[in-house]
Amino acid sequence: MSRVAPGTQSVEVLLAELRSRDVQLRVDGDRLRCNAPAGVLSAELRTLLQERKSEILEWLRPAEAVARQPCAIVPLQPHGTGIPVFGVPGHNGDVFCYQHLAKVLGSNQPFYGLQPPGLDGKTKPMTRVENIAEYFANQIRDSYASGPYVIAAYCAGGSIAFELARLLQQGGGNVSLLTLFGCPYPTFYKLLAARLWAKRMLMNVLRLVNVAPKSRLDEPPDPVTEMRAKLERVTVTAVRRYTPGQFSGRMCLILPNRQWLNSACTPLAWRAHCDHVEEHFGPDDCDLNQMLRGSYAPLMAEFLNK
Repeated sequence: MSRVAPGTQSVEVLLAELRSRDVQLRVDGDRLRCNAPAGVLSAELRTLLQERKSEILEWLRPAEAVARQPCAIVPLQPHGTGIPVFGVPGHNGDVFCYQHLAKVLGSNQPFYGLQPPGLDGKTKPMTRVENIAEYFANQIRDSYASGPYVIAAYCAGGSIAFELARLLQQGGGNVSLLTLFGCPYPTFYKLLAARLWAKRMLMNVLRLVNVAPKSRLDEPPDPVTEMRAKLERVTVTAVRRYTPGQFSGRMCLILPNRQWLNSACTPLAWRAHCDHVEEHFGPDDCDLNQMLRGSYAPLMAEFLNK
């Protein structure tokens, strides 16, 4: 380390140079543990590490926290003293649908995405809403005990979040709020399945008469795209088969706009399963795909905080 003057490097550059010398650092409470090959940990290096201990600890702690995080729990904004929010994504399992919302909520509001099995290349998608909810509930209990916590959901994730909130509550957990962002009632997906079946039949007929565009069979399939497509199919099937029970906590239905009230999504059907329900609506030009993004995210954050 003699070629670099102490204190002149950024922490990132310093750690990179240490790694190049096989020096391994880890956080142990307020202590900085160091493993290094014989002869590398010189007096000069010891002094440098001691002088910059607080900077290095501050840099490493978030990474250590992520490493300890259960595989389902993805920290989108892990800092702050607010009641943590756990967001169930839509049918494609993309927890980053909450990225803009987590940013708008600020640095004092912890926000975690819940990633379902089937996207890591090791696990398979679960075929029942109840099983997915139990998977999430176990990891939340292990990491955050009995709460309190806020459970949120987007689109098809509504059924999973609803069952998750029920399971946490039944296990003694304190679910302070269940928030559904543009979540159709499960019966919508039965109608959707019928429409998709009709579309597939039409495409098959068109291919027979060479009207439909030919797929690019010469291109190798993308593994990530295939995994996500499989998760989408399995999740929609699971939601279609789900029958909600009763939730005795507080539920907030946030709809993209008022037109949603009369849509095939029948979002107000959720009211039959909870005695404490409130509704909020986005502006007329808002839609499901944009409601958690851009200029709409601050309004959705206000609804979540009410």
